Amino acid sequence: MLTLFRNFFSPPRHMILLVFATWIALSLAEKRTERHGVNKEYLNNITFYGLIAFVIGGRISFVLQNLPAFIKSPADIVSINTDIFDPLGALAAAFIVALVYGQRRGLFLWPTLDALTPFFAVITIGMGLSHLAAGTAFGKETDLIWGIDLWNATRHPTQIYETLASLLIFSLLWFKKHDPRPGILFLTYTALTAASQLFIQAFRGNSTLIFNDLRQEQLIAWIILALCFVLFEYRFQKQ
Repeated sequence: MLTLFRNFFSPPRHMILLVFATWIALSLAEKRTERHGVNKEYLNNITFYGLIAFVIGGRISFVLQNLPAFIKSPADIVSINTDIFDPLGALAAAFIVALVYGQRRGLFLWPTLDALTPFFAVITIGMGLSHLAAGTAFGKETDLIWGIDLWNATRHPTQIYETLASLLIFSLLWFKKHDPRPGILFLTYTALTAASQLFIQAFRGNSTLIFNDLRQEQLIAWIILALCFVLFEYRFQKQ
């Protein structure tokens, strides 16, 4: 079954999973806009412009970081190669565009983030499935019976761990009783996602190591988790 899934959604078809997840994510987010006091049209626009900025910004950021290579071959800038992409640059571009749009439309930050939380939660599920299909974000070698054969070894199915964790987080938040305090829903999602990454990254086989044996992704997750607790305290005090 897993082999059939990976064969059917092998690159570049794994991108279909992200597109499908985006469509579901936006549909579910629309259902919760009213409870957070966010205009549905504005929510659609901020996600649309953010996604466009994400795609274009990720490509531009990668090109700028590797400018000498692209000067020699300018046509590669518009290549369909999905590896020509910088995730951090993409996130920065999407954040800036969404922030500018939100300010122009008078959207309040925390209610908007709460309204977008189902969108983020479903996207992370899609990312896990996409990683599984493409064989990326793979795990370390293991002898456990639930290991999967990938890249000439039996490995931890970290992509499945990621998908299940994201699905659990989405379910907990979707069926959670509505909290009228703005920002709590988004911060809960962010904290749970960061905590899940602390666990999952321990089994990753391609993590970036810094300071000899410290995993960069876990360090980032710890920082995000700590920041969430600080913001929780700030939101509670403000309320």
